[in-house]
Amino acid sequence: MADAEHLAERRPCDQVRVRVPATSANLGPGFDAFGLALTLYDDLIVTPGGSGVTVSVSGAGEGEVPLDETHLVVRSIHAGLEALGAPVPGFTLRCENRIPHGRGLGSSSAAIVGGLAAAYGLAGEPVDRERIVVLANEIEGHPDNVAAAALGGFTIAWTEGAEATGRAGGRAVRLDPADGLAVVAYVPDNRVLTKEARGLLPSVVFHTDASANAGKAALLVAALTGRTELLLTATEDRLHQEYREPAMPESLALVHKLRGSGQAAIVSGAGPTVAVLGVAAPGRAAGQNDFFRGTPEAPDGWTKYELGIDPVGVQVWSMEAG
Repeated sequence: MADAEHLAERRPCDQVRVRVPATSANLGPGFDAFGLALTLYDDLIVTPGGSGVTVSVSGAGEGEVPLDETHLVVRSIHAGLEALGAPVPGFTLRCENRIPHGRGLGSSSAAIVGGLAAAYGLAGEPVDRERIVVLANEIEGHPDNVAAAALGGFTIAWTEGAEATGRAGGRAVRLDPADGLAVVAYVPDNRVLTKEARGLLPSVVFHTDASANAGKAALLVAALTGRTELLLTATEDRLHQEYREPAMPESLALVHKLRGSGQAAIVSGAGPTVAVLGVAAPGRAAGQNDFFRGTPEAPDGWTKYELGIDPVGVQVWSMEAG
């Protein structure tokens, strides 16, 4: 808990605005560890006042998600304020969502990280991104997407400390991605629940598969941070993607088709989105870029997104009262 002197230093605000990026996790062999922040964003506007919570949602999730205190952003704001030892005000939350829900682009992680970041703004505290990763992991249950959403760029996440506390803490390091690294995301209309996709994974894998993935994951770090010519080889996976095919056969078929044509295609997160990693020439429009032009149009019933890598992660702007 914060002491009284610290609380006295906090300055109230009229409004907090948060922008949080979509993320792609796993990236092939980096299961539950690797993440990329993408230039596709949800925006949150939190206005303190009153005694309760009012929620409105436009865009992704509109008409589907709850509009009360059970909303994931609201729960994350409350968790963040509690962790900061700050009072919990009534507020109005407006969500302007662009990240598709249930598609493997980190929509729940964006909600959690965005809510925690908003709590820092409401409390008048500077944003502590590393602590957000810890708190977000406690809510999400795994740190790969939340790390990229909080830190931006390319992140490697892990958990530690469960032996001492009984609860593993999320940790992450951020690395600068290679210049021009970009992602084409193919997003289908159908959804796949993360719980369903994870439920298809075996409890035991062959040592040869684990060894192969360890090597490719290490190679992928080099590929994503400079040796981009290795992306196709480095994104090979033997631990999770093929096991998930029953839940997303069209996604795996698209991955195989794209990889067969030399594209570094992977299942994004738990799917069913398919992402292609490549290099786009900096400063050129998407339609004039060889990487984006070299990827096929989306299949029927899918949407194609041409995205860069977000370099900073979640951002917070506070308008101070008085």
